[in-house]
Amino acid sequence: MSSGSAPTPTLPQGGRVKSGSKADRLKIGISACFFHPDASRKAAPKKTLQWIEQSTAHWVMAAGALPVMIPVPAGDTFRGDVTVADYADWLDGLVLHGGADVWPGSYGEQPLRPEWNGDKARDDYEIALVKAFEAARKPVFGICRGLQLINVAHGGTLYQDISTQKPGARVHRDADAYDLNFHQVDILPGTRLSQLLRTEQHKINSVHHQGIKDLAPDFAVEATSPDDGVIEAIRHTGDAWVAAVQWHPEFHFPHLGVVDDTPLLHDFLSAAQAARTE
Repeated sequence: MSSGSAPTPTLPQGGRVKSGSKADRLKIGISACFFHPDASRKAAPKKTLQWIEQSTAHWVMAAGALPVMIPVPAGDTFRGDVTVADYADWLDGLVLHGGADVWPGSYGEQPLRPEWNGDKARDDYEIALVKAFEAARKPVFGICRGLQLINVAHGGTLYQDISTQKPGARVHRDADAYDLNFHQVDILPGTRLSQLLRTEQHKINSVHHQGIKDLAPDFAVEATSPDDGVIEAIRHTGDAWVAAVQWHPEFHFPHLGVVDDTPLLHDFLSAAQAARTE
């Protein structure tokens, strides 16, 4: 299944997944975020909690697909023989969503500050997921941290903190504005992304302080930040269907001038439908 050669099948008009019955709906895995044991937390302070953002699940459901959180098959409470490969075989595609920083050790560096230690356990789990879904020839779509994780999983590196390591960069994360921090991105002509969004510039929400430093082999840049060159979208150039954006298409703000990202979801789900057919 190639992301760069044959055109991706499209979903039916209206964007919903074509199915003969509800049992035929596409099943899309969403990687879990982790809350590790924390004595200051009121809810289950001694336990590891796994969760997904409601907006990510609702984004997948918007086109008729069924989101499924993939629990990590590891840890001191794990029993049985379930693996990430089992999920890759059963599900039709994978979405990696935002959350904690990527651990610098995942790309061969030491943390520059303690607060940038990231989450090694989540990195290991998500890297294994990416490899399993690629091996099963299922599409993978990354959002924010998901883009960074995909880049690292394929041999790329990151800026641990854009504002520290890239002087003059714009503010890509505003804690007060959070998902209402917007800026334009330049979409590179001739890319799949330019075919989907059909605009040279695209207003997006920006909620990240890390970003791609060295692009992984076999990936192409599809969008950049015009003021500082920060990479905003990437796509695999080989046989694997792997694509990612640095912004959050699940945060849907067309009324604020943000271009509708729905075509990104439809393109991903079309690839999932094609993978199921194969």
